[in-house]
Formats: sequence, C-alpha cells, structure tokens
Amino acid sequence: MSTFPVSNASDILQADSLEEGDNQTAVTQFTQPGWQIALWAITYSFIVITSIVGNITVIWIILAHRRMRTATNYFIVNLALSDLLMSAFNTIFNFIYASHNVWYFGKEFCRFQNWFPITAMFVSIYSMTAVAAERYVAIIHPFKPRLSAGNTRVIIGIIWLVAFGLAFPQCFYAEILTDNGTTKCIVVWPDDVGSKHQLTYHIAVIVLIYLLPLMVMFVAYSIIGITLWSSAVPGNHINRVLYEHQVNAKKKFVKTMVVVVIIFAVCWLPYHIYFILGSFKEDIYQQKYIQQVYLAIFLLAMSSTMYNPIIYCCLNQR
Repeated sequence: MSTFPVSNASDILQADSLEEGDNQTAVTQFTQPGWQIALWAITYSFIVITSIVGNITVIWIILAHRRMRTATNYFIVNLALSDLLMSAFNTIFNFIYASHNVWYFGKEFCRFQNWFPITAMFVSIYSMTAVAAERYVAIIHPFKPRLSAGNTRVIIGIIWLVAFGLAFPQCFYAEILTDNGTTKCIVVWPDDVGSKHQLTYHIAVIVLIYLLPLMVMFVAYSIIGITLWSSAVPGNHINRVLYEHQVNAKKKFVKTMVVVVIIFAVCWLPYHIYFILGSFKEDIYQQKYIQQVYLAIFLLAMSSTMYNPIIYCCLNQR
C-alpha cells in the first residue's frame, strides 16, 4: 500500500486499534481530545482563508491591469491558481482525514485527492521555474525574442498536462478499504513486493517536483544575481537614472522570487523527508506521536500556499 499524498494520512491508520474492554467501542491510539482537534482546525482554517483571499487578490490585480499582463506575471497567475486550488480542495479534506482517521468522502473524491495535490505541487514549482527561465533569458540574453502571450499559454498548458500525467498513478490505484469498521482512502500498488513501486514512485516525484526544479532555479538565479550585482552603470549613459532604475527593479524582482522559492523549499522539505523515511521504515507510522508529527508537517507544507501574496506585497511595490 502506498500513501502519497492524501493517503499519507492513511499511513497513520495502519496502526492496530486498541480495545478498552471486550464490549466497549474501539478507540485508535490516534484519537485526539476535542480541544486539540479544535486548535488544529483553527490553524488550518486560517491558512486556507489567507491563501484563498491572497491568491485571488494576486490573480485579480494582474488580470485586471493590462500593463501587468506579461509572460512573467502569467506564470505568477498560474502559481497563484495552483496554490488557491491546493488550499481549497486539499488542505481541509486531508486535515479531516488525518485528524479523524476516517475517510468520509467516497471513492471518487478519494481518487481526486490522490491525484490533485501532486498536480498542484508540480504546477506550483514549475511555474516558479518558468519565471526563473523567463527572467534568465530576459536579463542574460536581452536581445533574444521575448515570450509571446501565445507561447506563454502553451507552456502553461504543457505544465498542467505533464502534472496530470505524473499524478495519474496515484488516482488510478486509489482504493477505498474498510478495516475494523474504519473507512480508509489508500493507494494500493499492484504486486508491490517490499513496497518497491511505492518507493520508486515517491523518489521520482520528489526528484521531478522538488529537487530538479530547485536545482534549475538555483543555477538560473545565481547567474542572474551575479550579472545584475556585478554590472556597472556606463559613465556616459544618456539615461543613467533610467538605467539604474531598471536594474534596481530587476534586482528587487529577483529578490522577491528567490524568497518565494526558498520558502517553498523549506515548507515542503519535511513533507518529502517524511515519506522517504516512511518508505524505508514503515513502522514509524505505528508510533503514537506520528499523527501530531504529520499534522505539523502537513500544516507547514500547506502554509506555503499563503505566503506568496504576502511576499509580493512586502517586497514588490507593484
């Protein structure tokens, strides 16, 4: 059985139920007191509301102002859209599953919840990668043709299609199972002896939606940074003030996107480590503390969807 990303909560459910006497109701070792669930619920709700309001605002500002409809900003809209959808359609449902240890939402939504989060993660990070690539070409190779609106839409479409394909196995193998009267949403890999398919898929996903794009962005922004911060203003430049203003604007934008990328990387790193460790050492899912660990790790990952609008507001006056 595999559990990435929504059935990740179901890994917690692999632990045996504990019985309090012969005729009493079964209570799992992950049962939480009401006040604890309420605190988690308030925190998760704050993230969802902040993310939805912030990302809708970003999308509206860019699309409502014609002068802001650049290739870079279209990728930022795509990033905001994926974050918006992630917070709206994944955060609360996954939280309910992880905190209550029961899947309430049926088989079709189980499939959707195992398909969509990977899709949204892929779209988010590759939208950031597209921004880095577009800025790299614009700054390092300024005389090359810029991306047209049509080509930008094609790239965005390709990002979504590849994301759909990468996440499809999770959707295809998602199943609803019942264990001791508890309904679970779990990904069941066929003939997965020793969880090899699960581990291979997890590693492939982490490489493709985390390590590889982060490496590309690191290289791109390093070259951009060296170029911008080492460039000298020509002494005889007729429009010296304008030139300095343009360079400073580019520097500010690069700083903004570097902060966005770093926060994304930090927020998602514990999440990926969690699943890699679980693939090698499945008994960690049996530990009583793991539910609280997972809820904290998932909270950090989902919080990444709300930071970008705040960063744009604080670091970029536009």
